[in-house]
Amino acid sequence: MRVSIITGGGSGIGAAVARRLAGPGQSLMLHGQGAEATGLARLNSVAEECRSKGAKVEIATGDLAAAGAGIALVEAARAAFGPIDTIVHAAGFADRREFASLPREALERAFAVMAAAFHEIATAALSDLKRSARGRVVAVSSFGPHRFVPGATYPGSAAAKAALEVLVKSLAIELASSGATANAVMPGYTRKDPGLFGALDSSTWERVAKANPMQRLADAAETAAVGAFPL
Repeated sequence: MRVSIITGGGSGIGAAVARRLAGPGQSLMLHGQGAEATGLARLNSVAEECRSKGAKVEIATGDLAAAGAGIALVEAARAAFGPIDTIVHAAGFADRREFASLPREALERAFAVMAAAFHEIATAALSDLKRSARGRVVAVSSFGPHRFVPGATYPGSAAAKAALEVLVKSLAIELASSGATANAVMPGYTRKDPGLFGALDSSTWERVAKANPMQRLADAAETAAVGAFPL
């Protein structure tokens, strides 16, 4: 039985990874913020879909920006299934506010959810991940730290994703001697679940899709396939 923690598991790339991993021999702890009834319903729906494929699934909710939330998530997964084999950190959000209009609390929240929570979760599970060569960590970053154009610099969320990538590289070095691995996936603009738009409105989604050389957005399942490759 392989035990996996997936943050951002209620929608988008996190949900797509959960669906891809789901099957007999898989135990999944799916985390979502769960602050709204619709978000909690989506998380439960993904969990049920994964259970229908033969996986054992539990869900956890809460704000990963809060100190200790990542530790609690690891403890809950261990209590439900045993030692952790896999972490997929897909929790995140885009913040389009430009440099001068980005308040400090927004910058701090971006770092807390995307970078600090990852560090806390991975640190809490480190002994599990190192116990054999089967430990796997994948973090979902974005094009934000690598592509800067006027009107789409995303200074808050892109900076947090850049920090996330540095943490992944550092963790990969620390895990290397055990045979466990840590990788980051950096997708471009990715189609949201039906009814969700993220930081962009529908017309802007259409515009960025046309700007892509393939004239379309990425699909969450495509990114999940890349992210699941090392798992």
